Amino acid sequence: MFESQLFESPIQLLLGLFSGIVFGFLLQKGGVAKYQTILGQLLLKDWTVAKIMLTAIVVGSMGVYALVALDAARLDIWPFQVAGVLVGALFFGIGLAVIGYCPGTGMAGSGEGSRDATVGVLGMVTGAGIFVAAYNWLEPITMSLGNYGKVTVPEVLGVSEWLVIGSLALGVSTALWLVARYEPRATSDGLQDRHSWRSPERVHRPMVRGS
Repeated sequence: MFESQLFESPIQLLLGLFSGIVFGFLLQKGGVAKYQTILGQLLLKDWTVAKIMLTAIVVGSMGVYALVALDAARLDIWPFQVAGVLVGALFFGIGLAVIGYCPGTGMAGSGEGSRDATVGVLGMVTGAGIFVAAYNWLEPITMSLGNYGKVTVPEVLGVSEWLVIGSLALGVSTALWLVARYEPRATSDGLQDRHSWRSPERVHRPMVRGS
């Protein structure tokens, strides 16, 4: 019984491997495995990362709940532990700011040969090992700050999960439309048009005629 819970079936492991390969391929082709792309997102100059992440969240939510409705998958919901979420978010933000990669993009960047991403991956592996070694000591501390059990947003709001997904899709679509309309665009000379955030109208520059 314990072994069946600890290890998935070979088919599921192969599906996970295939999904991971496809995910890494799409990250690399989408350009988000590049340090410059992630830096541009942090500086609010290149919104490629946000576009990919928001789209993935919506599409993934629809796909997962559709599979659950067809009894082709099951949800594995983790308990909502306040300390775990806050501390995890803190370390995630520090790592993203220092290394310039998140775990997924770091693995993809390391796979394509980026040495800085490889250093980040080694740091993630080291941190995971330290966490596992200190888990028995950390668990009582994290539990003391609140454990709300296996809850989901639809359960908390008391509405259908499809209503939440639909609202999320509408909000993401609106955000992507605003980004596409107002994000800085490269001009003919290769520079960004800073005025594009102020107004979607084309900026006319005076022509300088030679004497």
